[in-house]
Amino acid sequence: MSTLPVFATPSTVTPGLDAAWVARTVEVALDEDLGPAPGRDVTSQATIPPSDTGAAELVAREDGVIAGLVVVGEVLDQVATRLDLPRPNVTFHAQDGDAVTAGQVLATLEGRTLVLLVAERTLLNLASRASGVATVTRAFAGELAGTGAQVLDTRKTTPGLRALQKYAVRAGGGTNKRMGLYDVAMVKDNHVVAAGSVAAAVRAVRERFPDVPVQVEADTTAQALEALASGADFLLLDNMDPDRLAETVAAVREREGHDGVPAHVLLEATGNLTLDKARKVAGTGVDFLSVGALTHSAGILDLALDLRPGTQAR
Repeated sequence: MSTLPVFATPSTVTPGLDAAWVARTVEVALDEDLGPAPGRDVTSQATIPPSDTGAAELVAREDGVIAGLVVVGEVLDQVATRLDLPRPNVTFHAQDGDAVTAGQVLATLEGRTLVLLVAERTLLNLASRASGVATVTRAFAGELAGTGAQVLDTRKTTPGLRALQKYAVRAGGGTNKRMGLYDVAMVKDNHVVAAGSVAAAVRAVRERFPDVPVQVEADTTAQALEALASGADFLLLDNMDPDRLAETVAAVREREGHDGVPAHVLLEATGNLTLDKARKVAGTGVDFLSVGALTHSAGILDLALDLRPGTQAR
């Protein structure tokens, strides 16, 4: 792989992470580990002279898809600032979205040893978790290849890390749905109960927030058609078995382009979707499969920061 410039943002993922969000998130993570700024690492600061220099390698311990390298520079920068030491240099040998193999060196970090070791856990926590999400997402994206369906994430994310986890989904080849409660309306059963009907709920959203798309959840074919007649832009077909899902998709497609129904209605399958079911579900003709497990159940990808032997004092 090509080597990227020092502190370049190693991301081919669009859109990238917001720099201000990264800075805030890293600050909170470092406060957790070191205590309020500037904080302290009592072990490293007791055993490593500030003048010592060294090099470390960020290494993949297992095969997977990497994500989160984009935060490495910010972690090192903030740690160096807290310790009043020079910022280490970083040379990346991989970029977010790359498939990596066990033993592969992802980045080389060179500078003050104290900065490297104080930054180690925060750097690994963020990149390992993001890479775990990207790895699971890539498996789903691969399973769906050629079907025309895409894998979507959900709002089932780790509080405070939603932007990173949804970024990791993009790095893995998945698609983001709504980022939060503010950008897409999703009318679910409780909203229908509160409003009195699907039509009333959709109408209320249109009147109050005319700028947002409206999705309606349906558990049956009849509910899906009711939602379509109510003016929904997007249908969420929840917990339907493949046969029922195929029937519902066919019923919706028959109505496309007639009586005010769009020429193509976006259809999303959801509910206990696992990798072994994904391709069969995609074969029903849905546009998307939403999988909460991409973010709420993904493990980490095992990464390590290995300090090269032979640090030297200045």
